[in-house]
Order: sequence, then C-alpha cells, then structure tokens
Amino acid sequence: MIFETDRLIIRQLCKSDQSAYFDMMGNPNVMNPIPRDVMTREESNEHLNMLLDNEQKTSDKMVWAIQLKAENEFIGLCAFLKNNENNDEIGYRLREKYWGVGYGTEITKGLIDFGFKHLNTDLITADVYVANLRSVKILEKFFKGDIEFFNTEDKCTDRRYKLTRKEWL
Repeated sequence: MIFETDRLIIRQLCKSDQSAYFDMMGNPNVMNPIPRDVMTREESNEHLNMLLDNEQKTSDKMVWAIQLKAENEFIGLCAFLKNNENNDEIGYRLREKYWGVGYGTEITKGLIDFGFKHLNTDLITADVYVANLRSVKILEKFFKGDIEFFNTEDKCTDRRYKLTRKEWL
C-alpha cells in the first residue's frame, strides 16, 4: 500500500487489474474528457504492462491503482508526474461507474497530502482540459488556476492549477 484515504487504498498496479483497467481505458466517456483515444483490449493490456515495467525503474512518473477498501475493487489510476516545467503534477482517472460519489475529490486530497507530507514537494500542479468540467470543479476546490495553454500532445486547451505547501499546510 502506498497510502489510503477514508474509502480508498492507493497501491501498486498488478496484472490482475487488466480487465478493470480495460473497462476504463476502452471507455470513450472516460477517455474523451482527457481528451485521449480509447484503447483496444490489446492496447490497454500493453499500456498496463508498460506501467508495470516502469515500476521497476527509477522514474519521475509514479502511477498507482486506486482500490475501494470495502470491495477490494480497482476503480482507477492516480499519479505523480513531472510537468513540462519539471514541477510535481498529480493526475487521476476513474472508471465511469465510480463517478459522481466523491472519489475524485477524495483522491485529489489524498494525493496532495501525500505529496506534501511524504514526497516533501513544495509545489503541486494539476493540468486539465478546460472542457472537462467535472475535473475542473474538483481541482478548483483545492488549487488556484495559473495559466491556460495549448496541449500539443492532446490537441486541446489545458488549464494548469498550482498549490504550494504553505497554502496547503
């Protein structure tokens, strides 16, 4: 276990997440607001395997599974990465059937706490596609909007949010 919140366990990904992982990565309702293309089962399995392989290497990218405590169920991904300015950035993605019950807010708060208390970062950022209103709403509970920019990889306009350790603690 990496850390936990009231209802969630954040843990390493594992091969047994494959089916639930595809339920998320192959769902256009999950991928379009990012915006990213949906994955076939084969692409999803390859992507999960790549993340599993990367866990063995030292990396600026830490990607973990989000699991429900009560049901021992994989419900999504969360991550700490480095953005294009080499600042710590958080991200998350949830399976559609787990939307709308506060898990996005809970995992965002958990990632912020973990980053400031255990990774000893001084600044946490989060980037979101401006049309992804659900995620914008969650991020605005914790962060201050900073800049908007065209994300060439995803071909969309993103907004970057920032939060300092001092503001949080």
